[in-house]
Amino acid sequence: YELNGLFAWLLRQLGFNVTMLAAEVMNAKGEYGLPFDHMTLMVRLDEPWLADVGFGDSFIEPLRLQTGREHAQGQRRYRNDAVGDRFALLQRIGNDDWRTQYRFDLTPHEYGDYLEMCRYHQTSPDSPFTQRRICSLATTDRRITLTDTRFVITTGDDRRQRDLAGGDDYAEVLRNHFGVC
Repeated sequence: YELNGLFAWLLRQLGFNVTMLAAEVMNAKGEYGLPFDHMTLMVRLDEPWLADVGFGDSFIEPLRLQTGREHAQGQRRYRNDAVGDRFALLQRIGNDDWRTQYRFDLTPHEYGDYLEMCRYHQTSPDSPFTQRRICSLATTDRRITLTDTRFVITTGDDRRQRDLAGGDDYAEVLRNHFGVC
C-alpha cells in the first residue's frame, strides 16, 4: 500500500490520471485473498495502463490494460484476462504454465479504503508479512530477495540462492545489497 500509494501521489504530481484499484492476491493453494489485499494502479494515457511497484516479483514496466495481450519483460510474460466482471493478472516464466498473481476490478478507491487490510498485513499473525522477514529489490538486470535466512539472486532464468549463517550474515546482505544499515 505504501509503495503504490506513494507512486500514485508522484504520478498525480506529474500530471497523470491515476486510479487506485483493490486487488485480491492468489495464494499458493489457488485461493484469492480478501478484498483490498493489495493495491494496484490504473494510469490513463490515451488508453489505460496497469502500474504496480509494490507486488514484489512481478512486472516492472507498465502493462496495457487490455485482455489477452501478452507483454514480454525479459524471460517473463504477463497478460490480463477477463474473469467475470474483473481482470486477472497472469505471469508466465519461460515455458511454465500461466499463473494468476491477483484479480481486480476498475472501481476507483481512495487511500483510506485500504487502511483495514493494511493494518491486518502489519499486525495479524495470519498475514504472510508477519510470519517471516522479506526484502526484495528489482534492479535493471536482476531481482534480489531476502526471505528469512535465504538470499536469492535471479537473473533471467538463472536463480542462485544461499542460506545465510546467522545475524551477522543477514545484516551484511541487507547492508551490501539493499543499502539498509
